[in-house]
Amino acid sequence: MKELFLAAQGAAQGGGSMSFIIMMVAIFAIMYFFMIRPQQKRQKEIQNFQNSLAEGSEVITGGGIYGTVKKIDLANGTVDVKIADGVVIKVDKSYVFKDTTSTPMQK
Repeated sequence: MKELFLAAQGAAQGGGSMSFIIMMVAIFAIMYFFMIRPQQKRQKEIQNFQNSLAEGSEVITGGGIYGTVKKIDLANGTVDVKIADGVVIKVDKSYVFKDTTSTPMQK
């Protein structure tokens, strides 16, 4: 009788660990679809924009400066951005983002 009780107790513990594993997989899947995947999509969109930069594009730098692209130096990975009349700054290409205020909002 004692052996039967110990065997039943061991079986119950094994089933509990399986449900724990299933719950951990479910939590990871939820985190992936709600956090990781959208962030990867945004990063890909930003990278595509940075690769398609052209002179005259309105941009925002990583520091929050609005300006217009004047020159792109692909060898050094820099962009010259005009922020005012006669004021041009050199910014690393990876810190240039799309100016969302210049495009109409979509519904």
